[in-house]
Amino acid sequence: MAKTLLLFFLFAGIISSYAQTKDHSLDSLINQALQVSPKLKMLKEKYNASESRIEINSNLTDPMLSVGLMNLPTNSFSFSQEPMTGLIAGLSQAFPFPGKLGSVADVAEKDAEIVTKEIADSRNEISKIISQNYWELVFVRKAIDVAYESKRLLKDIAEVVRANYSVSKASQQNLLKVELEITNITDRIEEMKSKENSLISMINAQLLRDAQSYVHTNDLSSFEYLRITQAKLDSLARSYRPFLEGIQLAKQKAVLMEDLARYDYYPNFNLSVAYTYRDEIAATNTPLNDFLSFAIGISLPLNYGGKVSSKVEEAEAMQNMYEQQYQASLQMLNGTFGASVAKLSTLQERIKLIEEAQLPQAEQTFAASLSSYQVAQIDFINVVDAQNKLFQVETNLYRLKSEYLKEINELEFLTGTEF
Repeated sequence: MAKTLLLFFLFAGIISSYAQTKDHSLDSLINQALQVSPKLKMLKEKYNASESRIEINSNLTDPMLSVGLMNLPTNSFSFSQEPMTGLIAGLSQAFPFPGKLGSVADVAEKDAEIVTKEIADSRNEISKIISQNYWELVFVRKAIDVAYESKRLLKDIAEVVRANYSVSKASQQNLLKVELEITNITDRIEEMKSKENSLISMINAQLLRDAQSYVHTNDLSSFEYLRITQAKLDSLARSYRPFLEGIQLAKQKAVLMEDLARYDYYPNFNLSVAYTYRDEIAATNTPLNDFLSFAIGISLPLNYGGKVSSKVEEAEAMQNMYEQQYQASLQMLNGTFGASVAKLSTLQERIKLIEEAQLPQAEQTFAASLSSYQVAQIDFINVVDAQNKLFQVETNLYRLKSEYLKEINELEFLTGTEF
């Protein structure tokens, strides 16, 4: 009996109630995953490419150098036969309408800003994946510990049954029953070990490590229950969720694209200068003056087929599309937040119920059943049922706490902030 009570106190210490603190093992895993993530590295290169496109698209095109012959007679191909014959060297430069290049740069800058939000949201997603797998691994390992303790309790019960069986106070059926329960819980331990290995593999995959590399976990530290409303979660998401910020930036980009499209209603320009070298007339030895020419070209924005107005309409449609995407995302998040708040509340109440009522009751029932069996007041099956109930309650407590922490991780990802 003393040994049984000692085990009860051990369980009580393991599953005591808790205020959430930083788990340094989890922080270390998240930092490692963020450092080696191929997705983040890909997005960083995407950002670098977006930054490069700003300079590519927002500067003047290269000037055009031209060299040619003018009015060369075909009967002699002589440079000194005709006064109109000359060698031309020219230089031309295209100029868009004033302000257009700045508008192009503004659009390209928005592309780079959108990628930064992709990076931030991906970092949060990686953190969520690691955290949720970590807390599931903590639960599985704790469940294994509880299972081992339950197995020890069953072995203690088996000793009592054998002692009673030796003096004909217990049947062989009771002895076989307890051995079967030991076998069943051993099977559950092996099943949970398999799940533990699976979770370790998933975490190591995020770290680009060998699948069987050991993942250290801490005990479930104490935490304070999260007190937050659906309205507060909605406000946090609007302010901090990178995904939503990315949609808003995409809408701003569409506005800038509309401004850029409207520049096509205005002309572009081309400035050119040419120098013509002429040789003297051979027949008369008459020297000829060289020519210097200037020209300016202006495009005529005739909007053939409504192509310019179609660009403007496309940009306006994109603005409306992103606005509706933003509202649809908020609608989805709002529903998720309502369900999460309800789930957290339910989990909190269930955890408190187990800690304050079910667990003490299960411990007392098991202790009373074992004592009563030892003095032959109840049947052995009641002892086994009480032990199974104790195991289920303890395992369920860990599962609920793990689910609570995983739900918080999900909300942190959806709101883009930490609680």
